[in-house]
Amino acid sequence: MKPSHSSSSTHLHLLILFLVLVLFVAAAAGDTTPTIFDTICGRNQTQDPEAFDVNFVTTMEMIFQNITESGFGAAVSGGANTVYGLGQCFGYLAPTSCQICYFQSRLKLPHCLPATDSRIYLDGCFLRYADHNVSADATDAYDTSVCGNASTNSSAFNDAATRLVANLTAGALNQTKFYQVGSASVAAGVSVYGMAQCWRSLNASGCRECLESARASAVKCLPATDGKALNAGCFVRYSTEPFYLAASSSGGGSSARRTIIVALTSVVAVLAVIGIIIIWKKMRSKDDLIDDLDGSGEYIRSISGSHLSFKYEDLRKATDNFNQINKLGQGGYGSVYKGVLSDGREIAVKRLFFTTRPWVDQFFNEVTLVSQVQHKNLVKLLGCSVEGPESLLVYEYLCNTSLDNFLFDSFKKNLLDWERRFEIIVGTAEGLSYLHSASEIRIIHRDIKASNILLDERFKPKIADFGLARNFMEDQSHLSTGLAGTFGYMAPEYIVHGQLTEKADIYSYGVLVLEIITGRKNHNSVASSDEGHSLMSLIWQHFNAKTVIELLDPCLQKRCPEEQALKVFQVGLLCAQASPNLRPPMWKVVELLNSESKELPLPSQPPFINVKGTSSKSNSSESPSVVTSSSKSPFSLNQISVSQLDASSSNVNSQ
Repeated sequence: MKPSHSSSSTHLHLLILFLVLVLFVAAAAGDTTPTIFDTICGRNQTQDPEAFDVNFVTTMEMIFQNITESGFGAAVSGGANTVYGLGQCFGYLAPTSCQICYFQSRLKLPHCLPATDSRIYLDGCFLRYADHNVSADATDAYDTSVCGNASTNSSAFNDAATRLVANLTAGALNQTKFYQVGSASVAAGVSVYGMAQCWRSLNASGCRECLESARASAVKCLPATDGKALNAGCFVRYSTEPFYLAASSSGGGSSARRTIIVALTSVVAVLAVIGIIIIWKKMRSKDDLIDDLDGSGEYIRSISGSHLSFKYEDLRKATDNFNQINKLGQGGYGSVYKGVLSDGREIAVKRLFFTTRPWVDQFFNEVTLVSQVQHKNLVKLLGCSVEGPESLLVYEYLCNTSLDNFLFDSFKKNLLDWERRFEIIVGTAEGLSYLHSASEIRIIHRDIKASNILLDERFKPKIADFGLARNFMEDQSHLSTGLAGTFGYMAPEYIVHGQLTEKADIYSYGVLVLEIITGRKNHNSVASSDEGHSLMSLIWQHFNAKTVIELLDPCLQKRCPEEQALKVFQVGLLCAQASPNLRPPMWKVVELLNSESKELPLPSQPPFINVKGTSSKSNSSESPSVVTSSSKSPFSLNQISVSQLDASSSNVNSQ
C-alpha cells in the first residue's frame, strides 16, 4: 500500500523517534557493565534442584535489600535445601554502581545452578551462594588468581607492585571496613595502583589469613601489569590502570561533568533533528525510500489503513487535551485517561511516552496480541493512534477501574462481597485458560496482578495490559526470555532460569487468588504482620494447622460458604506451589473452582515461606554475621514491573 501524504508526517515522526532512540541508547552505552573477572561453579550438585532454586531466589533478594543500603549483604533461607549467600561491593564503588554490579552478578551466577557452591568476581563486587554457611570462610580450595596478558621487564615495577600490595594488605586490617587503596610511582608517567578488601562478614583474624594468602597469590602474577587474587573472603589487585579512581568518578560523577554531558547530548539531539528535517524535505516525494527504519513501518501503515486506527486529534479532544481530571492512572511508560468520543462512546486512552526501544516493542506487542484475541474476561482493544506526536492505545472503558483499587482499600473492599470475589477469581481463571489453550495463538501474559484485573460496572473481571505478553508455537515447550513481570507474583523457576511457560502465569494467578480471599497484599505482608511472616508463610502455616479460614478477609467472615472459601484457599495454594510441574493447568483450575466435589489434591509447600520480617520473635541459631531477616519481604519492591532486572523497571498499569 502506497503511503498517503498524511503518512509522510508519520514517517517523519518515526524517523525522529528512531534517531532519538539511537541517541538514547548511545548515551546509555557510556555506562558500561562491570567486567567479569571469573565465575567459579562448584563441582557438587544439589539433589533437589527445584527446592534449591526457590531458596536461591529468596536468598538473593534478601541480599539485594541489604547490599543496596550498605554495600554488603548476607542471607540464608530454607529448611531443607538451605541456601546461604553473601554479596560485597568493593569500597570504591558509588551506591548506584554497586547496584548495577550486583544486578550483573545476580544475572550471571544462576548459570552455575544446580551446583551447590558457586561464586562470581566482577570489577567492583563479589557474590556467592552455597549449601552451607560461608560467612566466615577466609580461604578455600577454590581460591585463584587472574593475571593480565601484558607484562613488563621493569624490575622497578615489580618491586613497587610488591611493596604496594604488602602495604595495602597490612593497612586494610586497620580499617573498619577492611578496605584500603593506594598507588606508588614507578617512573616518570608510570604508576602502579592497588586495593585490598576483606568481606565484612570476616573478623580480624579471618581477614588477616585471607589477605596474607591473597598477597602471595597476587604478586605471583608479576611481571604481568595487572594481577588479581580471588579468595573466598577477600580480593587483592594491583594494576597500571587507576581502576578504583575511574570507577569512583564514573560512579559518583560530578555535577559539572553531568552538565557537560547533558549539554552536549542536547546539542547533538537538536542538530540531529534539524538534519532529519532537512533530509526529510528532500525525500518527501520519495516516501517509499524510508519504508521501514525499525522494522515496523509496514505494520504501522497497515494499522493506519485498518479499523484499529484512531486520529490523534480525535483522541486529544475526547480526553479534553489529556486533562488531569480525566486521568485514571499512572504507569511506568505512560498514563491512562478517560475519554468520550464524538459518538458518545466512553473509552480509556493509554498515552505512551517512548524513551527506550523496549517500550516501543511493548506497544506493538500489545496491539498485535490483543487485537487477535476476544474473550469476555479480556479487556477489549478498540484501536490505537500512531500518527501523532505520541502513540496511544484505545481500550473499552471500565468504570470500576482495577481490582487493587477496591481490594486494598479499607472502605471500598466492602463492595467486594463473596459472590463478587468468587466471580472475579473464576472469571480471571477463564480468561487465562483461554489465553493458554483456547485462543488461536498461545499467549502467556507475564504480569497477572490485582492492578491488571479491570472491573466493569457489574464487577466482572477483565485481564488487561498485554505489553509484556508473549506468544509461542504449539511445538515450543518454553521461551527463554529476559526477566519481566512484577516482584511478588513471579514464579521462582522463571526468576532463576528465565524459561517462560504457562506455569509462570499460573503461579501469579495463585498469588492473586490468595490476595483476593485474604484482602492482603503479598508484597508487603511481612511488614504488616504481627508475627513477621509473609502472606504465603501465614497461609501455609494455617493450612497445615487446619485453621486457614482464620485468614479470610474480616469483611467476609461469616458472610460466605466456609467450604467454598476453603476450596479457594486450596486452589490458590495448588497454583502457587514451588514446583511448576505440580501446578494445575488453567482449564483444570476452572474445573476445580466450578466443581461440586469437595476432594482436591493436597498442595505442596509454596516458595518464599521462610522469609521473616524484623518483627518475628523467633531466634536464629545461625552465626550473627549471616542476615536471616529483613525489614521487608524479599519481593517487597513496590510491585514494580520489570522488563529486565538489570536494565529497566516500571509499574505498568492499564487503568
